[in-house]
Amino acid sequence: MRLIFSLLVSLLLARTTSVRLIEEADQLKNPVLHLPLYHGRGRHESDLTSETSPPFSEALSLDRTRVMFLNSRLAKKNSTAAHHIVESRGSSRLIYPKSVDVPLNPGVPLGIASYYTKVGLGTPPTYYPVVVDTGSSFSWIQCEPCKVYCHPQIGSYFNPSSSRTYQQLSCDTTQCSALEVATLNNPSCTSSNVCIYVTTYGDMSTSIGYLSQDSLSLGRGQVLPNFVFGCGQDNEGLFGRSAGLFGLARNKLSLFSQLSTKYGNVFSYCLPTNSLLGKFGSGGFLSIGKTSTSSYKFTPMLSEPRDPTLYFLKLSAISVAGRTLGVAASAYSVPTIIDSGTTISRLTTSVYKALRHELVRIISSKYRVTVAYSILDACFKGTSDEIMKIVPKVQLIFQGGANLDLTPHNVILEVEKGTTCLAFASNSEQSEIAIIGNQQQQTIEVVYDLSNSRIGFAAGGCH
Repeated sequence: MRLIFSLLVSLLLARTTSVRLIEEADQLKNPVLHLPLYHGRGRHESDLTSETSPPFSEALSLDRTRVMFLNSRLAKKNSTAAHHIVESRGSSRLIYPKSVDVPLNPGVPLGIASYYTKVGLGTPPTYYPVVVDTGSSFSWIQCEPCKVYCHPQIGSYFNPSSSRTYQQLSCDTTQCSALEVATLNNPSCTSSNVCIYVTTYGDMSTSIGYLSQDSLSLGRGQVLPNFVFGCGQDNEGLFGRSAGLFGLARNKLSLFSQLSTKYGNVFSYCLPTNSLLGKFGSGGFLSIGKTSTSSYKFTPMLSEPRDPTLYFLKLSAISVAGRTLGVAASAYSVPTIIDSGTTISRLTTSVYKALRHELVRIISSKYRVTVAYSILDACFKGTSDEIMKIVPKVQLIFQGGANLDLTPHNVILEVEKGTTCLAFASNSEQSEIAIIGNQQQQTIEVVYDLSNSRIGFAAGGCH
């Protein structure tokens, strides 16, 4: 009997060792890139925000503009823009077409909508803080000589002449031809045939410059040669003091797609918490490459022909305190985007009204309802620390049984001292879509498994 037991133990240990060796070999074959991810107003908020941040109502107004932009992308109402550089007195200058919108307040901090990491560019590399965004396909960074305008940023601008591996791409390249889909704007050329990009965002920000490639350094000594990006010469808008923006959307020019050939067709992130009143989370990250899937609950990753670059899933139901909202199933039959750049989740009108009714009924039993705050129309007198004690469990239920179990922090938001609102809003645009924003994703690890066309959720990924 003792001999049999010893044999079983030996077999078990051998099997465990084999599994570990296989996993280690697989990791060598498919390495994982792990980058820290910060909130623009978090522990390192001095890196990305100016001394005077705008009121949160302004950030919500920009959030509304972004949602309108996402609506227009599905409605195909966005216009493409062309532009060119002309030679004048021995130097180049950018000429804008009338269809390119530029912001009125360049350099204003983006506020709570931004999450960023640090990347190295060039040979030798210089490191820069860049915003990362699942709703964007193109990556760009501010470059000298900033021929029109560069917003103030932390550190110096990228200097192409300081890199041994930098080069501009011509209008004849496939990368230039891919810009129209990646940026939603037509590329054009300089008189010397250098490809020019223009990319615009829902908050009216814009970047225009030269399509380029150079070595990208990430994490601990990981280098991607010939990374394609925009070398921005006119960058105006709401990027805080970041050096630029890197996209994670489904497009061959995105940061993720360019890294996927080396690390695999999977990425995940965890967005740390943030607070308007100075309380910030930690442990946020962006990970590109294969990851253990045992702790995730998955839902199918869907495609939408009107905009195949965005990430879609199917929201099937919402429950409050264990009870499903009493709305028709058809109320959920709209395209649902999961987006790291939208702050407040948007729901169809009927679903939002039902959710609002249930939460207001519970919270108003102890805390007085007060006036709306910008797009947030369910607000209460009381701090978030006080009100979260009676916030019921809210669950977003997706196709296939995956769900997001929201903590009180994901449900309510203290917008100013002593005033707390529900962190949801109705999408009242004519072409209705639903959006899962970053407020509801905070502290939850979200994995995008493009190889298997699925999106997964795991609680407690960061704080």
